[in-house]
Amino acid sequence: MTQGFAPAPARRLGTPEFVAMLALLISLVALSVDAMLPALGEIARDLGVSRENDRQLVISALFLGLATGQIVYGPLSDSIGRKPAIYLGLVLFIAGSLMAAAATSFDMLLAGRVLEGFGAAGPRIVAVAMVRDLYEGRPMARIMSLAMSIFILVPVFAPALGQAIMLIAPWRAIFALLLGLAILGVSWLAVRQPETLAAERRSSLSLRRIGRDIAEVLGDRQAMGYILATGFVFVAFVAYLQTSQQVFAELYGKKAAFPVYFGLLAGALGVAAVVNSRLVMSLGMRRLSWIALVAGAIISCLFLIVSVLYGGKPPLLALVGAFAALFFAIGILFGNFNALAMEHMGHIAGTASAVVGSLTTLMSMVGGGLIGYFYDNSITPLVAGFAACSLAAIASMAWAEGAGKIGEN
Repeated sequence: MTQGFAPAPARRLGTPEFVAMLALLISLVALSVDAMLPALGEIARDLGVSRENDRQLVISALFLGLATGQIVYGPLSDSIGRKPAIYLGLVLFIAGSLMAAAATSFDMLLAGRVLEGFGAAGPRIVAVAMVRDLYEGRPMARIMSLAMSIFILVPVFAPALGQAIMLIAPWRAIFALLLGLAILGVSWLAVRQPETLAAERRSSLSLRRIGRDIAEVLGDRQAMGYILATGFVFVAFVAYLQTSQQVFAELYGKKAAFPVYFGLLAGALGVAAVVNSRLVMSLGMRRLSWIALVAGAIISCLFLIVSVLYGGKPPLLALVGAFAALFFAIGILFGNFNALAMEHMGHIAGTASAVVGSLTTLMSMVGGGLIGYFYDNSITPLVAGFAACSLAAIASMAWAEGAGKIGEN
């Protein structure tokens, strides 16, 4: 099939509204992470968390639910349709948010966060399948990049929003914001977006069929190579998410300005997503991804040397500059890697999207959590993680493409 539109039911939404709705659905994950970051210290004190790095579990628990949930919603959406699967996820997300808001212990909060992540997996993974129902190849990468450019506004403003809420209310009030956005997402999807998976294209919900589809994804060299590459990039990013509050608020003493620094770095991701959406149609996904990967590896390796020379606390301006460059590279990679992993999977888009999302999230939860565990009031472990993950992603992309296609498209 040539690149462009894939067969699908007629859409009532124009591209701008479709992209905006898509961004809202997938932004629940980012908002559930980033709005909570300024509250981690207060949550730890309020719920009696003694070990300093245990506050990172508030983030890890969400990713645990996300990783396990994605493998469920993809095959489910291939059978019952995209919209019902998203509805189910949002209901569970709301239930998890209510549990976390009412938590009387740290364990109860973590349980609510796992359920919240399990629910958020629905809109997160099925939204990608909706895009694959309608687009493929470079147009899919462009739509994903446009959605990511809006989606990235969430981490730009979410920490400041979370901190602003805490100025007038307890940290539990942040969950009211999450509930409101979930309700908005349900309403928008129900009223405006037609189902993208026609009844005649749906698969039976059987373990044999699901196992066969999963095996097809796992057996596809390109899909697995880009799953691994995406996972390694995501590992480094999650490690940053889990330690960012400690780095800026405590290591550098910028507690009040933490949302500003976090937002500036998130802005680099957003700029990259916009740039990618413009360049990908002419330069191609592979060439852009290769350039971004190599640049990220060089930057992270050089900055690792700087970090060691400064005893794990280089000048703040140098840190922000290096991380902005790294996040710009990551912003180029996210949309392209997802499209490349899904390139051969249009006939099983829901299950393929679930496998891609589940494996990359599981990698990020384990790897990012491990890097975060070694945080020792020094950024050296974090930067070393970025360097190692960049090199591993390069190896994964090279394996995915074999000998000839990296520089093509």
